[in-house]
Amino acid sequence: MPLRNLDVEVPVVPINPPTVGRGGYTGLNPRTETLPRGWKFDHPDAKPIDSDITVDHDVAVRMRDGTTLYADIYRPPSSSAGDKVPAIVCWSPFGKQFNGILSLGLMVPWDLGIPKGTLSGLEKFEGPDPAEWVPRGYAIVNIDARGAFDSEGTMVIMGTQEAEDCYDSIEACAKMPWCNGKVGMAGNSHLAIIQWFVAALRPPSLAAIAPWEGCGDLYREQFARGGIYGGDLFDKLIVKYMLQGRSGIESFGDMFKKHPLANAWWNDKRPDMKKINIPTYITGTWTNTMHGMGAIRGWLEVDTPDKWMRWHPWQEWYDLWGNNQAREELLQFFDYFLLDKKNNGWNTVPRLRMATLRFGKKEPQSYENIVEDEFPPARTQYKKFYLAPEGKVSVEQPLQGPSHIASYNSETADRLDFVHTFSETTTIMGIPKAVLYMSCPDYDDMDVYVTVEKLDKKGKQMTNLNIPWSGIPVNSFEEMKPEQMTEVVTYKGPMGIMRASLRAIDESKSMHPHWPYYPQDKAEKITPGTIVRLDIGIWATGIEFEAGESVRIVVCGRGLGVNNFGSLEHLDNKGIHQLHLGGEHGSHVILPFV
Repeated sequence: MPLRNLDVEVPVVPINPPTVGRGGYTGLNPRTETLPRGWKFDHPDAKPIDSDITVDHDVAVRMRDGTTLYADIYRPPSSSAGDKVPAIVCWSPFGKQFNGILSLGLMVPWDLGIPKGTLSGLEKFEGPDPAEWVPRGYAIVNIDARGAFDSEGTMVIMGTQEAEDCYDSIEACAKMPWCNGKVGMAGNSHLAIIQWFVAALRPPSLAAIAPWEGCGDLYREQFARGGIYGGDLFDKLIVKYMLQGRSGIESFGDMFKKHPLANAWWNDKRPDMKKINIPTYITGTWTNTMHGMGAIRGWLEVDTPDKWMRWHPWQEWYDLWGNNQAREELLQFFDYFLLDKKNNGWNTVPRLRMATLRFGKKEPQSYENIVEDEFPPARTQYKKFYLAPEGKVSVEQPLQGPSHIASYNSETADRLDFVHTFSETTTIMGIPKAVLYMSCPDYDDMDVYVTVEKLDKKGKQMTNLNIPWSGIPVNSFEEMKPEQMTEVVTYKGPMGIMRASLRAIDESKSMHPHWPYYPQDKAEKITPGTIVRLDIGIWATGIEFEAGESVRIVVCGRGLGVNNFGSLEHLDNKGIHQLHLGGEHGSHVILPFV
């Protein structure tokens, strides 16, 4: 089916039809009921609700093209004219009754340390809990996006179609009899990403947004980062097991097979954040390998003086549901802008707060809520770490004389390591970048990965725990089973990825010199043996190093650790990669020191 106005034939693949009892689905049954105070979701970990909540089930919402979507609305029981409330729209395709309690039990170890009894079971997956919001004077509107469950149409993920659907839903909510005409949006991941898209369309009733960890470019930051397909997690887990619908879904995997370079469809998955002009509260974290750069671009580009960003050291679901400070601040933000509580102190909340990670057994609480005036901070010192022979690093001093060559076998786990040890406590925070001069005598392309790691005083690689140690039943990484050492709860450092044939940069669209915008619309193959310069943006990070600890820079032909970028089957490497060091080919990594 062609996506309108883009002249691209979009492949569609089937998804599981809605099945009662699966993913919280109970069947299409429009009705209204009031859950009494003390009601409890049928799960031992659920929290009883502490006030009456009226639920409008399966409310039909009509789109501009005639398609009908369905929403569940949680609101205060009173509906008199003086008791109208603002709406918080929570938008995603995962099921309006697939909740946080079920998702934590299925998807992560130890429920991320979120205490039992925290959630009511009314919350949508990755969304705020109505049990907290309805008593505070809000309606929570959980909508199944186009093609999800009973909502009609083919499922689309982001872009113009989903943004317009969300726009129409926002305006429909604003006109409902219980609504005061003001609508906000909240939620994490998909629920956050859609906010960038729809806010850029400026629906009249959308008064404030709070994107909680939202990717900013599905092609360049998720599905084809560096030009290498990275959608396996989405294809093999989300599409196969999480999504339900009757008319299929646009296929990222099949689209990449037909159109691996950026086309109109792929570029439609990148929102224009400069068009967003309403109050915005952004959150982000270093440890998420999908959303962080979108959050940073949002901070840099959203066009309103009423914007805040809180950068935290936690895993995103823990921060959303388990971090009391975060939950209270989100309510405070919307109270200020949707309920006009101008004396609630929100205007005194710092506009920008950052965090750093310590790794190991150290809790990071004292390393969050670091107030900054801007990001990256004006005091940042960018230092070039020149890569040198024998795994050494020369700080700010390129090697003199003829260049040297270091090499690795790109078809194996072979790698090049470069280590620098700090003599005093040092913090890097910001956006690193690699500038590598490389060649391949055996092939006309290279897939190159650059990773920044932290080593302890004995030279052993360190790991960061993304949730509090105090909330889980183990006391060290050594006690964890391999299946518990997932990317959700552990972090080992940021990565940069580049397919050499897609190295072209459009500086006019780059949000920062260290995070280049790659058009990725034309492949420029390399003559075997020719040296090329690769400017590789590395995911933003913030790490403290104590005296005696080291930074290790790794260059290789594949991703390291648990990640979703560039599974081996998607790599295009052959033979030896040569990294050129010194002379006119001073390969280096730029690190931001604060």
